[in-house]
Amino acid sequence: MKLATLNDGTPDGRLHVVSTDLTRAEPAEGVQTLQALMEDWDGLSPALEAQYARVNQGTGSAFEPEEALAPLPRAWQWLDGSAYDSHGDLMQKVFKLDPSPKGRPLMYQGMSHQFLAPCEDVPLPTEEDGIDFEGEFGVICDAVPMGTSAKDARAHIRLLVQINDWSLRTVAPIEMKTGFGWIQAKPACSIAPIAVTPDELGDAWRDARVDLPLNVTLNEASFGAAEGYHMSYGFDELLAHAARTRKLVAGTVLGSGTVSNENFREIGSSCIAERRGIEMLDKGAPETPYMAFGDHVEMECTLRDGSNLFGKISQRVVQG
Repeated sequence: MKLATLNDGTPDGRLHVVSTDLTRAEPAEGVQTLQALMEDWDGLSPALEAQYARVNQGTGSAFEPEEALAPLPRAWQWLDGSAYDSHGDLMQKVFKLDPSPKGRPLMYQGMSHQFLAPCEDVPLPTEEDGIDFEGEFGVICDAVPMGTSAKDARAHIRLLVQINDWSLRTVAPIEMKTGFGWIQAKPACSIAPIAVTPDELGDAWRDARVDLPLNVTLNEASFGAAEGYHMSYGFDELLAHAARTRKLVAGTVLGSGTVSNENFREIGSSCIAERRGIEMLDKGAPETPYMAFGDHVEMECTLRDGSNLFGKISQRVVQG
């Protein structure tokens, strides 16, 4: 099943059921918002699955993905991991950071009261903050009890999403040194227009990981196509980690961290900081600049046969 949220003038938008090929959609029957669906998934989703079948047969009206909001325009909770060791190890080496504790996922809690629409401009205060994108995959879960195991957590993953976790790289080191975590360095994230149930990926949903490349372009030039499978911890393990000492509310969004592969020199990167890190190791100094106002980033993930999955994130940064 594929779902999207369209703007109806309310903060949470109107939930729609979208056809497999993203050409048609109609308002979800019996539920107004994605948050309401997450709070009663078992009760509401069977009717939506039946509606999805009808939309795929031709009901509904034309759907324009670029007009959609984030599937969850705001959420009760946003948690972001750093589950790709190739990315974390490179950042530690380049910036001489202390090694992360082994056997323990990295994760922080970020702002969740706003997720940007996938095609809206991104207003930021100054280019001097080191504007960077971070391509990620993510999940949206229903209510997860405290102490849930990784094995049981997998059943709570109801939807998959594609995320751009905006970062301000010159601010982050300052905030990290305070020991209190990020505030200014982490503005609102963006989410691609379509949230999908795991079955939409077929064999590409493997070990609670997205076994597909995330294609990133910067100013219409290819920047990276890292494969999503190579997480050190699957989303089931990340959810179990987050729920160890607290329950997770329905509608919690959890990100993978920057998608990265060991062969990043060949396959490219999902953020500028990683490319700059490679340049520092190989050439002694970074050459790729962070984003300037007017720069354009796109992110898209398709199935191996080219079928559209989450729609596309396509955004420009502008002065706020």
